[in-house]
Amino acid sequence: MTQAIASADTLRNLVTAAGGGVISGVLTPLLPTLIDHIVGLPGQFRISLIAVPFAVLVCVLVRRFSANPLWAAMLAAVITMVAFVCAVNAAIFIEAQTVGAATAMRYLLAGLTGGLVGAAVMALGIAMLPAGPRVVAAWWPMLTTGAFAGTLLALDNALGLDRTSFLYPVWQAAVSVRLVTILLRSRRPGAAAAP
Repeated sequence: MTQAIASADTLRNLVTAAGGGVISGVLTPLLPTLIDHIVGLPGQFRISLIAVPFAVLVCVLVRRFSANPLWAAMLAAVITMVAFVCAVNAAIFIEAQTVGAATAMRYLLAGLTGGLVGAAVMALGIAMLPAGPRVVAAWWPMLTTGAFAGTLLALDNALGLDRTSFLYPVWQAAVSVRLVTILLRSRRPGAAAAP
């Protein structure tokens, strides 16, 4: 009976995290237009501001599903914004390095790289928090999910999407679910944080 209740709670938590990821992912591509009206901000800081909806979600998830204090959850939000900047820069770099290849292939590789880099920076940063899971194997599902969901950049490019995106809602929902799963497993008494 207790296991059934825990299973229902876990499912509800995962669905909530996925819903939050979809909402933050829908808001993410809308922010550049708003941020462009703010004069005097450096380029990398402007890119980091685009990640604010997802950073807020990560802050809430880390606070709710781990034993981390509030300052650590807020630091996880900052780490998420840094991860977004790293992911964007990695994707731009790879796209520039593959000039001459088919456009779909360039964006597929750029998305794969950006998704992996974003998930890896988040995983590394959140693992270093006081109650962060430090078992490397625990983070593999999030890294692979982030990388594969990043390939949706090719679909966004093929469809010519600008203010909407398939990439952000799917990536942010999938990574949120993986993050909650990792945090819940690391919270279990006596349980290893590995998947």
